[in-house]
Amino acid sequence: MSNTFVRIIVSIIAIPIILTVCFLGEYLFVGFTLVVGGFAYYEFVLFSQKKNVFGSLMVGFPAVFMIIMNAYFKFIDFELLAFMVVFLSLLLELYRNKESAILNIGVTFLGVFYIGLFVSSFILIREFFTDYQRGAFVFISMLAAIWICDSAAYFFGLKFGKHRLFLRVSPKKSWEGAIAGFIFSLFAMIAAKFLLLNFLSWQNALVIGIIMGTAGQVGDLIESLFKRDAGVKDSSNTIPGHGGIFDRFDSLIFSAPLVYMYLKYFISK
Repeated sequence: MSNTFVRIIVSIIAIPIILTVCFLGEYLFVGFTLVVGGFAYYEFVLFSQKKNVFGSLMVGFPAVFMIIMNAYFKFIDFELLAFMVVFLSLLLELYRNKESAILNIGVTFLGVFYIGLFVSSFILIREFFTDYQRGAFVFISMLAAIWICDSAAYFFGLKFGKHRLFLRVSPKKSWEGAIAGFIFSLFAMIAAKFLLLNFLSWQNALVIGIIMGTAGQVGDLIESLFKRDAGVKDSSNTIPGHGGIFDRFDSLIFSAPLVYMYLKYFISK
């Protein structure tokens, strides 16, 4: 089977499952978020080893899980949790004796506080509204905006792309594709406003669309930067035809905290 056909089949199977989990929320959504955070962290540490840098799975895995779980259960102040992660990472590295201690700790911290902390914002968005369904509708709309943005950027870039967007990081991405992705992200949020987000103002729906259409694509470039530095094409081969979990959720990981901050400071519950 061609790679495109495999991608389509996997998407047809996975998308309804993901949307159902997002809609139901609670422990199912926490589990989904743990899977995304845990796999993305593991893939990041794994491909960093191509650079002879060895982030800690022993500290990183529990730290990512704790940060995500704490977003839902709120069992400890985040400052205390951060202190514990830093303390244990430094203590463990003292005894690891693996290449550069500075780089190893750097990868561990980056993985925990970029992937773990940013992924925890999925839960903060899903749990934000007093009316529990509203959080589901916002998150589902974000997913739709990301997926539509990615597809539009890919197909328009393939057909019309002539001006490279960021040659050093991702040689195939074009300005034409990026602009198409941004426009279609706005269209996705306009459609979501009619179908799901009637409780948001037009301004708020469009701002979220702008965040998804810009920060989402920046998140994809950031992961491409990491992979290019490590000399890998995909973060892993976990998802047939799609690469790794980090590959599929890089845009959402980077844009979700910005959406949460906008919800927190500009939208009432």
